[in-house]
Amino acid sequence: MVPNGQCFIPKGPGPELEEGLEEEPQLLTTEAGLPHSPSWPPRLGPMDALCGSKFWDSNLSVHTDSPDLTPCFQNSLLAWVPCFYLWAVLPGYLLYREHHCGGYIVLSRLSRLKTVSGVLLWCVSWADLFYSFHGLVHGGAPAPIFFVTPLVVGITMLLATLLIQYDRLRGVQSSGVLIIFWFLCVVCAIVPFRSRILLAMAEGKISDPFRFTTFYIYFALVLFALILSCFREKPPFFSPRNVNPNPCPELSAGFLSRLCFWWFTKMAILGYRRPLEEQDLWSLKEEDCSQKVVQGLLEVWKKLQKTAARHKTAASSWKRVSGEDEMLLGGRRRPQQPSFLWALLVTFRSSLLISICLKVAQDLLSFVNPQLLSILISFISNPTAPTWWGFLVAGLMFACSMMQTLILQQFYHFVFAKALKLRLVIIGVIYRKALVISNSAKRESPVGEIVNLMSTDAQRFMDLAPFLNLVVSVPLQIILAMYFLWQNLGPSILAGVALMVLLIPLNGAVAMKMRAFQAEQMKFKDSRIKLMSEILAGIKVLKLYAWEPSFLEKVEGIREDELRLLRKSAYLQAISTFTWVCTPVLVTLTTLGVYVSVDPNNVLDAEKAFVSVSLFNILKIPLNMLPQLISNLIQTSVSLKRIQHFLSQDEVDPQCVERKTITPGYAVTIHNGTFTWAQDLPPTLHSLNIQVPKGALVAVVGPVGCGKSSLVSALLGEMEKLEGTVCVKGSVAYVPQQAWIQNCTLQENVLFGRALDPKRYHRALEACALLADLEMLPGGDQTEIGEKGINLSGGQRQRVSLARAVYSEADLFLLDDPLSAVDSHVAKHIFDQVIGPEGVLAGKTRVLVTHSTSFLPQMDIIIVLADGQVSEVGSYPDLLGRNGSFANFLCNYAPEEDKESLKEDSRTAAALENTEDEELLLIEDTLSNHTDLTDNEPVLYEVQKQFMRQLSVMSSEGEGQGRPVPRRCLGSAEKAVQAAEAKARGALIQEEKAAMGTVKLSVFWDYAKAMGLYTTVAICVLYPCQTAAAIGANVWLSAWTNEAVVDSRQNNTSMRLGVYAALGVLQGILVMLAAVTLTVGSVHAARSLHQALLHNKMRSPQSFFDTTPSGRILNRFSKDIYVIDEVLAPTILMLLNSFYNSLATLVVIVASTPLFTVVTLPLGVFYVLMQRFYVATSRQLKRLESISRSPIYSHFSETVTGSSVIRAYGRSQDFQAISDAKVDANHRSCYAHIASNRWLGVQVEFVGNCVVFFAALFAVIGRNSLSPGLVGLSVSYALQITLTLNWMIRMMSDLEANIVAVERVKEYSKTETEAPWVMEGSRPPAGWPPKGEVEFRNYSVRYRPGLELVLKNLSLHVHGGEKVGIVGRTGAGKSSMTLCLFRILEAAEGEIRIDGLNVADIGLHDLRSQLTIIPQDPILFSASLRTNLDPFGHYSEEDIWRALELSHLHTFVSSQPAGLEFQCSEGGENLSVGQRQLVCLARALLRKSRILVLDEATAAIDLETDDFIQAIIRTQFESCTVLTIAHRLNTIMDYTRVLVLDKGTIAEFDSPANLIAARGIFYGMARDAGLA
Repeated sequence: MVPNGQCFIPKGPGPELEEGLEEEPQLLTTEAGLPHSPSWPPRLGPMDALCGSKFWDSNLSVHTDSPDLTPCFQNSLLAWVPCFYLWAVLPGYLLYREHHCGGYIVLSRLSRLKTVSGVLLWCVSWADLFYSFHGLVHGGAPAPIFFVTPLVVGITMLLATLLIQYDRLRGVQSSGVLIIFWFLCVVCAIVPFRSRILLAMAEGKISDPFRFTTFYIYFALVLFALILSCFREKPPFFSPRNVNPNPCPELSAGFLSRLCFWWFTKMAILGYRRPLEEQDLWSLKEEDCSQKVVQGLLEVWKKLQKTAARHKTAASSWKRVSGEDEMLLGGRRRPQQPSFLWALLVTFRSSLLISICLKVAQDLLSFVNPQLLSILISFISNPTAPTWWGFLVAGLMFACSMMQTLILQQFYHFVFAKALKLRLVIIGVIYRKALVISNSAKRESPVGEIVNLMSTDAQRFMDLAPFLNLVVSVPLQIILAMYFLWQNLGPSILAGVALMVLLIPLNGAVAMKMRAFQAEQMKFKDSRIKLMSEILAGIKVLKLYAWEPSFLEKVEGIREDELRLLRKSAYLQAISTFTWVCTPVLVTLTTLGVYVSVDPNNVLDAEKAFVSVSLFNILKIPLNMLPQLISNLIQTSVSLKRIQHFLSQDEVDPQCVERKTITPGYAVTIHNGTFTWAQDLPPTLHSLNIQVPKGALVAVVGPVGCGKSSLVSALLGEMEKLEGTVCVKGSVAYVPQQAWIQNCTLQENVLFGRALDPKRYHRALEACALLADLEMLPGGDQTEIGEKGINLSGGQRQRVSLARAVYSEADLFLLDDPLSAVDSHVAKHIFDQVIGPEGVLAGKTRVLVTHSTSFLPQMDIIIVLADGQVSEVGSYPDLLGRNGSFANFLCNYAPEEDKESLKEDSRTAAALENTEDEELLLIEDTLSNHTDLTDNEPVLYEVQKQFMRQLSVMSSEGEGQGRPVPRRCLGSAEKAVQAAEAKARGALIQEEKAAMGTVKLSVFWDYAKAMGLYTTVAICVLYPCQTAAAIGANVWLSAWTNEAVVDSRQNNTSMRLGVYAALGVLQGILVMLAAVTLTVGSVHAARSLHQALLHNKMRSPQSFFDTTPSGRILNRFSKDIYVIDEVLAPTILMLLNSFYNSLATLVVIVASTPLFTVVTLPLGVFYVLMQRFYVATSRQLKRLESISRSPIYSHFSETVTGSSVIRAYGRSQDFQAISDAKVDANHRSCYAHIASNRWLGVQVEFVGNCVVFFAALFAVIGRNSLSPGLVGLSVSYALQITLTLNWMIRMMSDLEANIVAVERVKEYSKTETEAPWVMEGSRPPAGWPPKGEVEFRNYSVRYRPGLELVLKNLSLHVHGGEKVGIVGRTGAGKSSMTLCLFRILEAAEGEIRIDGLNVADIGLHDLRSQLTIIPQDPILFSASLRTNLDPFGHYSEEDIWRALELSHLHTFVSSQPAGLEFQCSEGGENLSVGQRQLVCLARALLRKSRILVLDEATAAIDLETDDFIQAIIRTQFESCTVLTIAHRLNTIMDYTRVLVLDKGTIAEFDSPANLIAARGIFYGMARDAGLA
């Protein structure tokens, strides 16, 4: 078809004429201003043919002061651009919307207006089309373009109208696709808008009124459509936003708000007004919630596992192939492990592609500005160039920078959000795996290791995610930079690039060395923290023995080693900073030096120099990122292997226990069952045949290690079944031997996820004897129980565990020796009220593992185990009659019991008659050795029972039941005190205060003083000097490029190069000096702050340690000191660098174009405002993030230790939900923090982009007075400012967050200290005390100000050499009395005199070193035995061996290869309790002071050791004054006198015989103990 209108198109010119056109463009400029064709026929292209006029005319559009585009260009390409865009993105957009439906939006007024404007635009376009047809019909010959463009635009407008409705039906509140479309329509219509007015004014009339009118209607409508599209629709129906109390505003934000992160502004303002709280954080988007994300990955992972299993089966079948085939196909038969990396890639593949696209777009844009700079410099160099060129370049620079900013921030937001999702998904998968991991796998992966997988390894994946795109981005940036540099300077750039590449291994080597130093430093840090942890655990012992100086010295020794390495790595950090700062200067110097030296005709002009500098600045970033990317990849690959190995571990087989079918009438049946803890271990239980009738009470008994606990585990499905069947009917409740307690309220521990039924709940508490405990706990049943039940005694923990089972109302109760951890009277109460025939569980099936023989007569069935097999089954009388292994068991385990049983029963009955007594007994229920003179059973049996319990715990450990948690048992006095304090204050431990608001300037001043004032001043001087040198070098370069060219070469090249090099080197030296100075200062500060903290803590009174959790103090020594050591200095360094870089940029731009000062103030105000909003909000978000992080890990470690209980109660799903909720809570604050960084990025980079724009704009305005060199200098500086401005705020925020560490350390360095260790003016005479007389005069004391008196007006006199026993009920003040003697507690009134000397008048160490105590808890430190006995090295080896001989440790120590250097483990775990107590005795024997105090010293040891210690005290300390807080009355019956305390006052004080005769309190105690 021949296009209409071709009739009037002349033929194109010949080649000769084309040459003429090229040579003589001036012939065409006469009519350049008008849109008419030149007077002779132009060269024709397809577009010219389509329009019937010329498509492009450079004289009209470029070489003129009033530019315009040809009508053909306007009517064709300019009108089509928006249409092309919309059709191009349509398929992808529809595909995306198909998978993301947000619901349905009601047809609103806004939606109607949008639709109407779309329809009207369609009508206008078709009106244009019909007008063209009308012209054709009436004999005119319109060009084809007048048919094509209205048709294309009309169809596109119809499409846009349909899209408006489609978006509404898919729940889209604001469509980015349409906003960009309308924006392009408006931008493309601006040129015709101006052209038509200019043409009409030039011609004096409107040549085509109809098209003129339709165009302006079209323009008004697209502008209206653009404005409408910026408003968002209402939320869709059925959207989660309608029910969510605090939805994320991002969901409902408009396109522009999302693009610029304005949706975050509300939170930024809120955070500025007041500190943010958890409820201020937004809920997560549905697709970001743990449950959904983890489910997605698990599905992929399970598919991969199935595929791998199929491969495995195939592989095993390959083994049957003949030998020849086997060789041929050997490669195919290797079993394939499922790849966790592949699972992640499949889950996140779309995210990865999108992020790569965004990054590539940003990378390409980053190379546009250097090209625009090149154009700008050539524009300045050409005085005849039209001014609008410069304005266009400045505008393009701004537009390009803004696009770069928006794309980069969107990329970062997308990538960091996905990285967060990645961490969340890994945590979720590991948690779910940990719930089902088998016992053999658990042995391979201890709790700590699994927690590490969740914390460290998952974090590594998160850290790597933003770097992953560099795999594509770095090569692209390097190739582009090289290409443009080659264009600019030719082969000379190879010199600069070679230098950069050479610096990579240098940086790599420095990083490797720093890592090695860091690893070594971590070892020192670990040993320092370990030692500090021990010191805090045993601080009381250190004070009592006056050993603080020795341990102080030890800590300081380790600290010095740590600081030495810190200094070395800081020097390496300085070298790394030096290379980072000097790379641009050195590279520019090398490249330009080679460029001007290679060829004398090479002229260095501003364009070449500054465009190269800009390109090198771009190239510097990917080259620096490479080593980091490689190191991150290596670290993450290690983490990946660890996680994959863990996820491939064996799981507990849910089919192991049959729960559906069972023989009628039975609750449990095991038929021919053989079980093992791991496939590689021999069977623990074999050939079991057991049947338990419904509702029976069954006891499982047998010697230690016979498999009782294993039997319970087998019934739970925790063991691996090798053969046989296990059937269990109904729901199960399980009480493990080591009670598993959650870190939540006591009530939540008992309910364990079930709804509260008050009656049932009260009944469970009452039956488990917990009501009396609730009265003691500060918050009743709402008291929060610490991790591992730390604030409950062993017995209380066990009773809570039992109450959980009782409340569950299950069908089958598996009770694994729950009575061993409670005292005999409590055990009897629990058996009668809960387990026994009359208990609340009567009628239920109960399987009880027990060592206690007293309850066996009441059992329905007794199962006797021996060596993992059932040896006997039957009722109590049956088994006794058989005289088999059960009878032997009774003989072994109850030698005294039968004789004592009647006596005991009557005594128990008497005790329980008195309800007050019962409550007291229950309250005192810790491990039986701590009940204070209220034992209801003969001591011998008690010791034996306890020994059996310890053995049982040890055996269960062997059976794979998890280790018992070592814990410090609180003494009864301490517990009573703590309870009183808790009641008085509501809680013993004060809440740690989180700092709010801005950090005080005094904190910065403290840090400056710690660094040293001279150092601080030097840093403040060196940084400006370094910046001045950098400016000098660049100004010199600018002057060089402006140098006149004579005979097409520059003259003073070598001088120019020399000075530039000198300034570059000077800058390098100053950078190095500044970094080293800062390093020296920071190490000095780290030393002095740690020293002040350590010295203060060693001198803090005991009350401080009682009310402050050791974790909180340790946090100061670990986390805060780490921040001071390693984080503060680099943060300050980067802050100073970015601050002075920004300052330098402003100075250079203002010096080049003084007009810039006009915009400096508004931009500065905006920047400071953003900084204030961001820092306040970011600080609080970081705090919320760190607060919400630790519960994830503590809940996780809790879950791993209690996984068998969780599975037994069938609560795995609930615990997954709890974990997901905790992870999501952390995710919420992380997501808000990420958004805050992006919001800041957009705002601050907008300031930076304005700086670029105004620098270029004012350069254009002042072009006549500016040289190209100055403009190049000014704009190339401006191009870097966005990065430095952003870094500056981030570093300010980091500094403010981290300087808090100094504040926290300072706070604990200024706490109140105890009295001086030595008072020089009043030291006691040598040999004091000669006699050992102790006198209390009207002595009163309280634990802390504001609390009641513990001892009231105590007056007593103990003669030298007297032996005095101190007794009394719990809380009577016995321990307090001894603490007063050592001045651990200071007098409220009255005084204590020792041999006539008031102890308050002398130094603490002078006093404490002359007294000796054998404390209640035998605390040892992880050091050699020699150090544990004599930390100061005061005594000779003979003395030490003699003390060991006397304390009966000689044989044990001499049998050790290391002898006295035998290493005690932490807390002396590698010695038995008895041996530890003997070590304490040896300490006392070494000291041999005149006064000896025994604080319930023999409560935790067996009778034999106790008798032995008493014998030594009688012989070795015969002439000494001995004060003994007695636990066993038989130890003090031969003492001179006995002091009975009651409620802090003296009740009785006389010889034991007289007190028994007086029949008072002491007589009652002696009678209870069977001594009277």
